[in-house]
Amino acid sequence: MQVVLRILLFSAIAAIYLFVMAKLLGKKQIAQLDVIDYMLGIAVGSIAANMATDMSDTPFWHFLVAMSFFFVLNLFIIFLERKGKFFKKFLKGEPLMIIYEGKINYKSLKKSKLDINDLISKSREKGYFDLSDIEYAVFENSGGLSIMQKSPDAKLPYYLIDDGKINQATLRTLGYDQEWLNQKLDVADKKDLDNIILAVYDKEKDKIAVSYKNE
Repeated sequence: MQVVLRILLFSAIAAIYLFVMAKLLGKKQIAQLDVIDYMLGIAVGSIAANMATDMSDTPFWHFLVAMSFFFVLNLFIIFLERKGKFFKKFLKGEPLMIIYEGKINYKSLKKSKLDINDLISKSREKGYFDLSDIEYAVFENSGGLSIMQKSPDAKLPYYLIDDGKINQATLRTLGYDQEWLNQKLDVADKKDLDNIILAVYDKEKDKIAVSYKNE
């Protein structure tokens, strides 16, 4: 039992260490994986590699216990993410608006750990060789750059609700509160909100497009 506890303790320490390292490296180093997936992938891959190449007398089930820890950790993280946006934001970060209405947001650029040359390079990969052609650019959790070209119809969607959770930041941006949202959606309690997969607000038409779970 003491050996198992030792393995679990070292696995927990390794998880925390890998998480800190991945956060310090930033999304730029993670390619198409988010921080948690990157961390767990390295951890489980390393354990599996050690298990396959270990020539000592270490019982193979020691490695299985360690890998099982990271598997359970992954399930626990998924559970936390579904419990609220705070945990999801803390664990996996959030998309960053690098270009907004044609202007570079230096604060977001710095937070993303990109520099202007990285931004230009990623824009070229998307087919935009001139940053002045870009109306909006979002640096996603995966490390990719999503771009909306300048046009008369270029506008960002306002996601008010996703998976039953209200996006308070979007409400504040629009200058509205939850009472306004409840009235627009004609909902009475949290149970009604939980049934909504996605609610997107069209500011020009003053309408909300809603997708429900039970449809």
